[in-house]
Amino acid sequence: MPAIFPRWTNHIPVVAGLLAPLVGAGLIFAVWYWFSPKFTDVGYRPKQPVPYSHRLHVSDVGLDCRYCHNTVERAAHAAVPPAATCMNCHSQVKSTSPRLEKVRESYNTGAPIQWVRVHQLPDYVYFDHRPHVAAGVGCASCHGRVDLEDVVELKEPLSMSWCLDCHRNPEPNLRPLDQVTNMAWDPAEHDYDPNKDPMRKRKVQPPTHCSGCHR
Repeated sequence: MPAIFPRWTNHIPVVAGLLAPLVGAGLIFAVWYWFSPKFTDVGYRPKQPVPYSHRLHVSDVGLDCRYCHNTVERAAHAAVPPAATCMNCHSQVKSTSPRLEKVRESYNTGAPIQWVRVHQLPDYVYFDHRPHVAAGVGCASCHGRVDLEDVVELKEPLSMSWCLDCHRNPEPNLRPLDQVTNMAWDPAEHDYDPNKDPMRKRKVQPPTHCSGCHR
């Protein structure tokens, strides 16, 4: 009786057995590398309901981050400013600008502006701005040079490995406590040693165990 399949097909199981681990490892690497937040999330810059330029307000006008995000030192979240904060200036400056119509409407009605969140963490991650600010981690370390952006975008992946890199070696991201909101402060230009800073009362020792961020 003639063979149904040619003789070379006898090698298929052997070849498949040898290639399967390589293909599997390649797929795992591809998912780990190209499906990570560094590739899927970094660069995210949604269109906001009101055009807002941090470059104008921070670099040109000179506003401190805490004027608008006024809870960053005393709450887990850095609050998005209400329209009343905007109107402190814009009741006098560009008070009739069409681009600020939604700000005036929000101020008059009390309905919040539906800003689109840029920096997001999963619900199972606990993050508190307070200890990071108190430790001297600059805003720019996580958010990038927002003061140079006309449209805010995600600069860092905010992934677990990215956070752990800093928790395991925080010193490169530390700065004098009075320079936390100074976006232009460049650690490469300063010979700063947090361990010799008299303003620091204790050594920074961020957690690296699971319960530090997953509670």
